[in-house]
Amino acid sequence: MTMKSFKITSTLCAAIVALHGTAYAGGEGWSSDFAASKKQAAESKKDLLIDFTGSDWCGWCIKLNDEVFKHESFKAGVKDSFVLVELDYPKDKSKLSEETQKQNAELGEKYAVQGYPAILLCDGEGRPYAATGYQKGGPEKYVEHLNELRQNKAKRDEAFAAAGKADGAEKAQALIAALEAMKLDDGMVANFYGDIADQIKAADPKDEAGFGKKAATKKRMVDFQTALNELGGKQDMAGALALVDKTLKEGGFETEETLQMMMTRAVIFAQQEKFDEALKAVDAAKAFAPDSPMIPGIKGFRKRLEESKNKASGVPAKGEEKPAAE
Repeated sequence: MTMKSFKITSTLCAAIVALHGTAYAGGEGWSSDFAASKKQAAESKKDLLIDFTGSDWCGWCIKLNDEVFKHESFKAGVKDSFVLVELDYPKDKSKLSEETQKQNAELGEKYAVQGYPAILLCDGEGRPYAATGYQKGGPEKYVEHLNELRQNKAKRDEAFAAAGKADGAEKAQALIAALEAMKLDDGMVANFYGDIADQIKAADPKDEAGFGKKAATKKRMVDFQTALNELGGKQDMAGALALVDKTLKEGGFETEETLQMMMTRAVIFAQQEKFDEALKAVDAAKAFAPDSPMIPGIKGFRKRLEESKNKASGVPAKGEEKPAAE
């Protein structure tokens, strides 16, 4: 083939992309090689910005790319602070090599990703210190948002430094402050900061800071949700209701968690079309925490319950006339 007869076809373009790596949704400047990106971040003293995305199916992911990540103003705004990593989970698996698919699956589990897009800010060692997702406002606004989140790392490191100079409950409090500064999901904390939890327990064996109690309560909530989902999958409404009642009787949860359980009772009754019982459960929840930020949503749910009850009993909604009998 001579240079004169050489033509770049769409098929050839696809082959070139396959040879040189992934065509990133965010365009140039992104990498799918996590190990290489981590090394680059450590050497350049930058952080990692990891985009867990579903590039060909996730609407919010596509929106975030189109409104933010593709823009040069975004890339210019983060170039001195972050190494950009895109970890894609597309429906069309042919977009990624088997090696990349395996890497992404492992990282999705390691970082305890629950949904997409998940944007994680991590230090050069790959430890997360902030999590976010889609934010409206365009590239410049998003860069401001990321810069604010970078303060989480500063607060974390300051708290770790304070803990290094303290003992006992004081050390435990500083370590707890470090974890709370990052506002990460429990799964992510467990995967990356499990050693910190061990240090807190060792420094505060009597649990004066309440960390152990709070961790135990969180585990109870996770176990409750798991058991509830299993019963729901079996359509065992009686078992689900018994579980909720038993857990509420045991108590020991924060107000909002208790309120969520009380509303779960209402949902279970509603699913069985036991609308009177559901309405009573909603009213009990409202009375339990009348000043909760959940109250507007609870009131809306109650209104829908009344509408469903009326519909089931043949009572017309406001503004409607009951059909005349034939």
